[in-house]
Amino acid sequence: MEKDTVKENTYHNIKTFDQKGWIRENLDYKKDSGSWAWIFHRITGIALIAYLFLHVYSLSPLTQGEVAFNNKMQSFSSPFFMLVEWFLFAFVLFHSLNGIRIVIVDWADGAKYHKQLYTLSWIIGIILFLAMGAIMFSHEIKNLF
Repeated sequence: MEKDTVKENTYHNIKTFDQKGWIRENLDYKKDSGSWAWIFHRITGIALIAYLFLHVYSLSPLTQGEVAFNNKMQSFSSPFFMLVEWFLFAFVLFHSLNGIRIVIVDWADGAKYHKQLYTLSWIIGIILFLAMGAIMFSHEIKNLF
């Protein structure tokens, strides 16, 4: 009888998976820089895979001839698509810089510096993002002044 009580208490203390509240539970979890790096790395990776399929699809007018392809590419040179490409660059930039940080943390005994590396990757990323914006929109900036 005593053995059954111990067994019941053991199973009673096991945390079960709450299928209804798992989103709220995960969103309420206090995240540190490593958690955010993991989340953003996954989001940017999925976005880059989606972009890869979109890129292949956007090249499909090549099968219809040069004129169709040039017309399609002309629509991609609008300011809206340039802005989208700039943010695509931000996704590529974050994913690559965070990937380099992960390699340093995993292989170069950088775990004790992972927060500093994360901050450094953001600083470098923002600088490169703004520099790319200046390059991409330089003709627009020149027209303003």
